[in-house]
Amino acid sequence: MSIDRQDLSRRVFFRRVAAYAVGGAIIQGSGLTAAIAQGKVAQTAVAYQDSPKGAQRCDGCSLFLAPNSCKVVDGQISSQGWCSLFSAKT
Repeated sequence: MSIDRQDLSRRVFFRRVAAYAVGGAIIQGSGLTAAIAQGKVAQTAVAYQDSPKGAQRCDGCSLFLAPNSCKVVDGQISSQGWCSLFSAKT
């Protein structure tokens, strides 16, 4: 699923994050309550990878928290990584 970052409202963003959380919980076989309690989604649910996708890298994303975490994706995040929730810093 492609996400157009230019027209992404907060409501649409959080609906999509919730959808990814549900999908990730089902895929991983883990409880959805853990993802909701943490307020973060699984890396697999957002197609996280440790390498960039073109010019898009986590350290250029508005959701990245230096040195190695993310506001919405669970786990350790590489500054050179990428996921489908990438949103360029403005």
